[in-house]
Amino acid sequence: MRTTTGTMRRVTVCARVVVLSAVLTALPALAARSGGPPRPAPVTAGWQLPDPAVPRVARHWPVGTRPLVLRGWEPPATPYGPGHRGVDLAADGGSPVRAVAAGRVSFAGPVAGRGVVSVEVTGTGEPPLRTTYAPVEAAVRKGDEVAAGELLGTVEPTGPHCTACLHWGLLRGEVYLNPLSLLPPWLLNAGPSRLLPVLDVPLPGRAQVSPARRAVPWRPPPP
Repeated sequence: MRTTTGTMRRVTVCARVVVLSAVLTALPALAARSGGPPRPAPVTAGWQLPDPAVPRVARHWPVGTRPLVLRGWEPPATPYGPGHRGVDLAADGGSPVRAVAAGRVSFAGPVAGRGVVSVEVTGTGEPPLRTTYAPVEAAVRKGDEVAAGELLGTVEPTGPHCTACLHWGLLRGEVYLNPLSLLPPWLLNAGPSRLLPVLDVPLPGRAQVSPARRAVPWRPPPP
């Protein structure tokens, strides 16, 4: 009896294992027929990834030659979620703010206690790309046509967003994009030009040997 009972228990366990394996094997097929498990709703387009169609039309940094990026682009997961919709560039109060590309000023004035200038970038489709700069004491007015590098205003000494910085943003319609994507590689990666000394070259208009090397009398070559 004990042997028979033990055998029956083993048979029962084996049968359960076979049934469980069959169920697990059939699950993928059942899921495929029913369309699979429900997928999460897609995140609003354009909020996580930069628009690959953003042309690199910038020909100038908004401030300085190669400013320090104090805070980078942090796209929010949802239109109203937390994040950083632009980049913060180090800039002292009174620093000139320039248009990164040619365009038309679409707004210039105060918003929530800080000066803002917005420029629609020429030749960037419909709706056009729009760059924003804040806090800025504007030197332009709505409707002005500006060229790349043209003065838009100066950085206000203080602002509610950050201190000693310029907030630079980029939008297409109501979708925020990474403004650094406007910069071509030569402008994004290159630092300011520096003149390096050239040794053994006389200064213009002065017949003398560079002090970097001691002058020695000329001697004819050996025969």
